[in-house]
Amino acid sequence: MLRPALLIRTSVAMIFLTLAGTSSVLSQGLDLPSVFLEELTWTEVRDAIDQGTTTIIIPTAGTEQNGPHMVLGKHKFIVNYASAMIARELGNALIAPVVTYVPEGDVNNPSRGHLSKAGTITFPEEFYIKLLEYAARSLAVHGFTDIVMIGDSGGNQRGMEQVAQMLNEEWASESVRVHFVGDYYSNNGFRSWLEEQGETPETIGGHAGISDTSQLLAVDPRHIRTDKLAPGGGFPDSGVSGDPTRASVERGVMGIQFKVDAALNQIGELMGGR
Repeated sequence: MLRPALLIRTSVAMIFLTLAGTSSVLSQGLDLPSVFLEELTWTEVRDAIDQGTTTIIIPTAGTEQNGPHMVLGKHKFIVNYASAMIARELGNALIAPVVTYVPEGDVNNPSRGHLSKAGTITFPEEFYIKLLEYAARSLAVHGFTDIVMIGDSGGNQRGMEQVAQMLNEEWASESVRVHFVGDYYSNNGFRSWLEEQGETPETIGGHAGISDTSQLLAVDPRHIRTDKLAPGGGFPDSGVSGDPTRASVERGVMGIQFKVDAALNQIGELMGGR
C-alpha cells in the first residue's frame, strides 16, 4: 500500500501527465492521434509532412542500472515524455522511436561503470553512430527537413553531435539539417536550481539521485521502488550517487520543464529563420 505522501505524489504526477498530454496533437492544422511516429500509419505521416510537419525528434536514452529503487528504462520514459512536450510546443514535429541501445561500457571490461550491474546493455560507439545516421537518412528520404537529436544521458551526446556534423556537411547544399540539441542534457539549469533549493553536490549526486528520481516520479511513479529509496542506494556499490529520498514529483516537474525549455531555446537558435 502506498504511504499518504506517495498517494499525493502519484496524484500530482497524474495531473502532470494529463496537462502535458500524450495522445493527440493538432499539428499545422492536421488533427493527428499521436506525436509518436510509431503510433501513426504511413498515410498519416505522409499527410502530416505534406501539410508542414517537417520536424522530427530522434530521442536517445539507454538501458542502464539506476540503483535498487529505479528501473533500467528510466531515460526512455523521461526523454519520450519530454520529447512529447517539445513536439507539442513546436507544433510541426513528430517523434521517432526512442533509441535505447547506446554506449554504456565495454563488454570486454564489464567491471567498470553501469555494465557491472545486471540488465545494462551497451552498444559500441561506431554502431550507435551508424544507427543514428541511417535513422536520419531514412527520415530525410520521406521529407523531414529538420531532424532534432536529443539525448537523456551523457554517453549518448558525442555520437549525436558527430552524426549531426557529418550529415550537415554532406547535405550542405540541400534543405535538410540535423540539429544536435545538447543543452537539453548538459545546459538546462536544473542542477543549479536544486542547489538554490538548499541541496548540495553530495545530496544531488551524479546518478540515480535527486534529479533522476524526481523526474521519473513525475513521469511515472510506478517505476520507482519506494521501499528501496535510501541515501547512496543503501549499500556500497549500489549504483546510486546522491540521496534519492529527497526526490519529489514537484522537483521532477521542474526538472523536466528546465530540460524542455533549454531544448526549445536551442532548437530556435539552431533553426533560425527556417
